[in-house]
Amino acid sequence: MPDKHLASRINKITKKLRAAYPDAGCELNFKTPFELLVAAILSAQCTDKRVNQLTPGLFKKYNTIEKFAKASLPELEKDVKPTGFYKNKAKSLKGAAGDLIEKHGGKVPESMEELTALKGVGRKTANLLRGVAFGKPALIVDTHFIRLTGRLKLSEETAPEKIEAGLATVIPPKDQTLFSHLLTIHGRRCCFARRPNCPECPIEKLCPFPDKTK
Repeated sequence: MPDKHLASRINKITKKLRAAYPDAGCELNFKTPFELLVAAILSAQCTDKRVNQLTPGLFKKYNTIEKFAKASLPELEKDVKPTGFYKNKAKSLKGAAGDLIEKHGGKVPESMEELTALKGVGRKTANLLRGVAFGKPALIVDTHFIRLTGRLKLSEETAPEKIEAGLATVIPPKDQTLFSHLLTIHGRRCCFARRPNCPECPIEKLCPFPDKTK
């Protein structure tokens, strides 16, 4: 059964964060599900801001899924190099595009199983696509989400899949994607990894984080 006390705490946290960050949402720029897939792959170990600087030119050069699939790997590596880990990212982009053409008629699928079968796509990216591009319930468990659910004692788990599975039972489906965005943006703007800005935290009174001075 869902933990009613935990559900109540999460509801209070959500309301506070929603008031603090009315602009919370996906910070990657995209026009289509495939563009979001590309941006999400590029965002690994890179800031959304940097990805957003690169993708307009990238999408202009490779303006179809077919062009990504047929791209010269060395050239694609050069094009995505500013985002870091460019060899793996270029391979994932080319491979995912090929998978989409071969298995899905050039369209990004919506199911978790089909998305995670694409090259370079894990559960985090799949949930981002499901929640943002397709409007489905999705908990997007990134590094900020993991850190904050630990500090807020919303989950005792550390593995992303276990955190996702546990919280999916207490967060209403309609709130899951928004809650993910709220935690991520709070982690980026206030609850930093090394030194959280507790004095200015909108949910400080709801947070049991033991040592707020470090």
